[in-house]
Amino acid sequence: QVLPVESGGGLVQAGASLRLSCVASVRPFNRYVMAWFRQAPGKEREFVAAIGLSVFYADSVAGRFTISRDNTKTTVYLQMNSLKPEDTAVYYCATGPSVVAVAVGSQYAYWGQGTQVTVSP
Repeated sequence: QVLPVESGGGLVQAGASLRLSCVASVRPFNRYVMAWFRQAPGKEREFVAAIGLSVFYADSVAGRFTISRDNTKTTVYLQMNSLKPEDTAVYYCATGPSVVAVAVGSQYAYWGQGTQVTVSP
């Protein structure tokens, strides 16, 4: 089972923090780019963050979100601080063996089912 499995979503107030987790059974895990995307109601899916040899962030989350990985647990995390109502979305974990353009969703072969994050004003 390669499909990533996300957890950690929930309902919080603006300014709060959440940490999302994603477990992916890909091997060798340390060679896979891991990414987070999100999709808000009525909007297209958008890139949030990715981690491979480097880390990458969307401008809208840079400075507030931190992506990290634990290769021993084949897990990637998204620490989200100073959450805003506009961060409300379903957050998806994605990974793939041949990712070059980390912000392009079609580059990723495997996607999780998503976890809901709702930020109230």
